[in-house]
Amino acid sequence: MAVDFCPPSAVGLTRFSLRIFFVSLSSLYMAGSALRFHSQQDIFDSPISRPSEPRNITMMRPFKKLWESFRERIVFQSCKLFVEDSKSYGKCLEEATQLRCTFKMVDAHFFNGTKVVEVAKDAVEFNLPIIRSNRRLVASENGGLHNPSCLVFNPEWTHKHVDNTSKGFQYPAFPGIRRPKSQEDIAFMSILELGELIRTNQITSHELVQIFLQRLKRYNPVLEAVITFTDEVAYKQAKEADELIAKGVYLGPLHGIPYGLKDIIAVPGYKTTWGSRSFKDQVLDIEAWVYKRLRSAGAVLVAKLVSGSLGCDDIWFGGRTRNPWNIEEFSTGSSAGPAASTSAGLVPFAIGSETAGSITFPASRCGVTALRPTFGTVGRTGVMSISESLDKLGPFCRSAADCSVVLDAIRGKDPDDLSSRDIPFRDPFSIDIRKLTVGYMDDAEMEVVHVLKAKGVNMVPFKLNYTVDSVQGILNFTMDVEMLAHFDEWQRTGQDDIYEAQDQWPTELRRSRVISAVDYVQAQRARRKLIEEVKKSFTVDAFIGNATDGEKVCLGNLVGLPVIVIPTGLKNISNPPSKGTRRRTTINTGIYARPDHDHIALALAIAYQSVTDHHKQRPPIDDLGPNDKIPDPPTVVIPPRRLHP
Repeated sequence: MAVDFCPPSAVGLTRFSLRIFFVSLSSLYMAGSALRFHSQQDIFDSPISRPSEPRNITMMRPFKKLWESFRERIVFQSCKLFVEDSKSYGKCLEEATQLRCTFKMVDAHFFNGTKVVEVAKDAVEFNLPIIRSNRRLVASENGGLHNPSCLVFNPEWTHKHVDNTSKGFQYPAFPGIRRPKSQEDIAFMSILELGELIRTNQITSHELVQIFLQRLKRYNPVLEAVITFTDEVAYKQAKEADELIAKGVYLGPLHGIPYGLKDIIAVPGYKTTWGSRSFKDQVLDIEAWVYKRLRSAGAVLVAKLVSGSLGCDDIWFGGRTRNPWNIEEFSTGSSAGPAASTSAGLVPFAIGSETAGSITFPASRCGVTALRPTFGTVGRTGVMSISESLDKLGPFCRSAADCSVVLDAIRGKDPDDLSSRDIPFRDPFSIDIRKLTVGYMDDAEMEVVHVLKAKGVNMVPFKLNYTVDSVQGILNFTMDVEMLAHFDEWQRTGQDDIYEAQDQWPTELRRSRVISAVDYVQAQRARRKLIEEVKKSFTVDAFIGNATDGEKVCLGNLVGLPVIVIPTGLKNISNPPSKGTRRRTTINTGIYARPDHDHIALALAIAYQSVTDHHKQRPPIDDLGPNDKIPDPPTVVIPPRRLHP
């Protein structure tokens, strides 16, 4: 819209021309009246209205000729200006109307035409130079790896002084454990069990790397869960782990344990693709903070696992990740690779991320235990950013105990992540759950309620009460605006046109381009109101509820609540083959705690899993049943996608 050619003053040019015309006429009227006054005519008789009067005609002749000549010139010029100004006014009126339509997109159509054109002109002259300068400074690179915002979200509910000294957790021992004969059984052992085998020299890290790399390469053609195999660094790190054991040095339960990273986490020497066609050849010379923490704990990286493209859903540049429990389904959520790989026994654990459901959705679909920790628990340096006030890293594991082990290794203050904090979690293995009051919502899995009640927990019906009715809208504004800030250059250069799923980020981010700064701030004020209301309503130590309910997903991420997703059973798939199948749909629930109280959710999940075995079930990848044949790779109609980064 060519607002440069429509100055605000143009709107008033027509009236200005008319004023000149009438002022000129008035001046001539006064001059003529003065002359006639000297010839005994009434001062109020205008020579213009009565030019043919015989009295003092000699005196009036020169004036009459002058007046007629001037009158013609004034009238001609005024009419010319009037026509020209009318055209200009019409053009400006049209542009003002168009601009007002634009202003309606941001609910600012209360400005009149003159103000709209004035705003547009000032925006061009004042705002655009600042916008372009800021882009040159901080928006020439995508992914939010550098230049973080100075606005930092802190989910803490209390600002009382606490001892920030981090103390390690006391893990349970597994005395007398023996190495299984089959590699399949080894692949589905827990971290703590595998760690004991390494500590007691019953297996080496090198052997574990061989087992898990073989499984990854065997099943990946079907599951499409791996982007990059990291064989070289895996065997190098395994060798270092085994050499330390030979020297009598044991770093802890992650020593020598293979794992995978979601491919938004940078590792030097390997591609970090963000799952996107636009960045599939990208190599970042950055060592992510979470990778450093795991390396210092002795863990061994075997694969970069699938992230949905730019952290959205399960579609990536190489395909779409499958659910091991039912490989006709997709794993859903952008931490698709970590969820599917852990579920299928391809890695003992993996690190994923969540902005708005990418841990809870795939963990639920694939039947694994996963923790979305309190916002700020795990540092994000070297990790692609969607939303600086929402992004969280968390573990996908076989059990809640394993999640505790991994959390203990990766938590702490990241000096380069302003949002990260050294949160003084208590040891979840030492929590006396009998002292806890736990709520259960209408959509809670009642088996969990009954088990915890039998173990001495005070279980009570519960409901979160709050008046904010735009929870999902607040999350969308927050996520989309912050995402666009990190991928501004990507959109402006048209790279969104080759995005893998055009109904996802391209559509959302184009829409977010017209969310005003005022309305983004208003969304954050509404977010604060929501936090205060949830804080007041959270009258229990924890509560149990559906982990994939859209409202809870949005609310939990906005407020910063930790939640652990736990499998609670299996049921038959929809429309199974007529002669039966071993494929199943997983059942699960979530245990939510207050911010900075992840240890409470973990302790309750550990207690539940200590007397149940749902988390130990293995998906039927090799044997779907004698009458269930699925092509390799599976071919099904892709169902409608749900957007949840």
